[in-house]
Amino acid sequence: MIDSQLSITNYQSPSVNRQSPQPVVSIQNLNHYFGKGSLRKQILFEIGLDLKPGEIVLLTGPSGSGKTTLLTLMGGLRSPQTGSVKVLGQELVGANNHRLVEVRRNIGYIFQAHNLLKSLTARQNVQMSLELHAQFSAKEVSEKSGEILRAVGLGDRIDYYPDNLSGGQKQRVAIARALVSHPKLVLADEPTAALDSKSGRDVVELMQRLAKEQGCTILLVTHDHRILDVADRILHIEDGWLQAVES
Repeated sequence: MIDSQLSITNYQSPSVNRQSPQPVVSIQNLNHYFGKGSLRKQILFEIGLDLKPGEIVLLTGPSGSGKTTLLTLMGGLRSPQTGSVKVLGQELVGANNHRLVEVRRNIGYIFQAHNLLKSLTARQNVQMSLELHAQFSAKEVSEKSGEILRAVGLGDRIDYYPDNLSGGQKQRVAIARALVSHPKLVLADEPTAALDSKSGRDVVELMQRLAKEQGCTILLVTHDHRILDVADRILHIEDGWLQAVES
């Protein structure tokens, strides 16, 4: 169980100007296709979307609707083909691999399968994220990794390997890894799908709280209707068309 009163006062980021007029993500007229020639199929249609600093947005929709494709385009994991996709002020349409890598350094990723390396401890898995940032010394990398793991309630599991952690604990490690470098954007793809209702709720509330304290933006792709209340805004995508969900 995650203590809702858990404090991370020893793990604070610099203050964030949440009134910044520049969106963290700005997408206009995005269309995307898979395949070539007669097999070419359009997956996304005229997507327009802005994500504001500090907000939590949930993206819902049936399987095959384009949710994960949109998330991977936004995260620089796949190259967008048309329109405009600006992430942290950088245009990704037509961007070379170097620019995509630089953008990815400022994004935290959380996936359904948590993607932890079994040969590494919880601390070592988290450290991998910090090691992408040359400004941190080896000592700082170790200290910050321990701090964020304690913040997610795993202070007694820092040196455990993934095979000795529960599903919920593995997702907490994944959350710690995504947030340890204080990214401006966190992209989460079905992070509760493999968890029971209690563990799923715990990890989402933890992600919500830590992200708000750090001032970053979250886009969370989900089928889980039990967590919709954590969102500042809910979007729905179906057959590649995006629409807002009225509150």
